[in-house]
Amino acid sequence: MKKKVYLGTNTKMYKGIADTVVYLEELCRLTADISREALELFIIPSFTALESARRCAPEALVRLGAQNMGWEEQGPYTGEISPRMLREVGVSIVELGHSERRHVLGETDDMINRKVLCAEQQGLTILLCVGETAEEKARGLADEVLRTQLKAGLFGVDPRGTERLWVAYEPVWAIGENGVPASSAYAGERHATLRRTLIELYGPEGGSRVPLLYGGSVHQGNAVELSREAEIDGLFIGRSAWDARNFAAIIREVLAAG
Repeated sequence: MKKKVYLGTNTKMYKGIADTVVYLEELCRLTADISREALELFIIPSFTALESARRCAPEALVRLGAQNMGWEEQGPYTGEISPRMLREVGVSIVELGHSERRHVLGETDDMINRKVLCAEQQGLTILLCVGETAEEKARGLADEVLRTQLKAGLFGVDPRGTERLWVAYEPVWAIGENGVPASSAYAGERHATLRRTLIELYGPEGGSRVPLLYGGSVHQGNAVELSREAEIDGLFIGRSAWDARNFAAIIREVLAAG
């Protein structure tokens, strides 16, 4: 039996409410015939679009995620969003540790770990992002960086929590308009490191069931090749997925090649 493929995108700060609704309605229409036994489709819109997104996109067709959250269920944290608020609008996934949160907005491994633990306690699926910079790659430190980010981010997570844990490998140098996608072989090697680390942390059963997604300049020309790597369970796609027709085409090609 074919394993489930995880395919999704984070629209960052590019789509408001109206654009998100149009996008999701079209994406759901274009993929409604695809069995969700084979596909885990997820979209991570802006905070302001989440409630409207949930109303227009059936949960049976697409899971919704949040781009970040605070590390407490509630409290005096001006400007933060709590997991309780996310669940209230129908969110089941939270993305944590994205490179922009780490390298642009200054989040530390400790801050990310606190968020991971809070999300775990609140029953959210955690999409933990890890990845090395170009300088770390050039110095041969990629695997050390990934192991450190993974171990620090997951410190204290109950082994049973791996049932609601996804990990996205997003090399910092591969993200954004000027990003260069990793080769399938390079991505496959890094995913193998992540898998070994997860097994080290949670044993063969727990460590093997965590989906590993690759993200970083994924497009229609490289999606299938990347998805064929043994330890790549899905793709976390950027701007190539922000057009519903283009994303639907990528989804069908990846599933057909699986």
